[in-house]
Amino acid sequence: MYHLIRVRNRLAAALDARLSGDRERGDVPGWVLITLMTAGLVTMLWVVADTQLKSMFTDALSGVTGP
Repeated sequence: MYHLIRVRNRLAAALDARLSGDRERGDVPGWVLITLMTAGLVTMLWVVADTQLKSMFTDALSGVTGP
């Protein structure tokens, strides 16, 4: 019986800690910064290599033969 009470108390404490916001939320601003920087790098590369990317895509499509 004593073990069941201990288990119940531990579960109640864990639930209370989770619901009260005592847990670590992580580094949300860091992930936002990484996402924005990645989007910026892709945009910069796209602007610089736009004509080369179009040329590669056109060449790839013209090289495909079908039945």
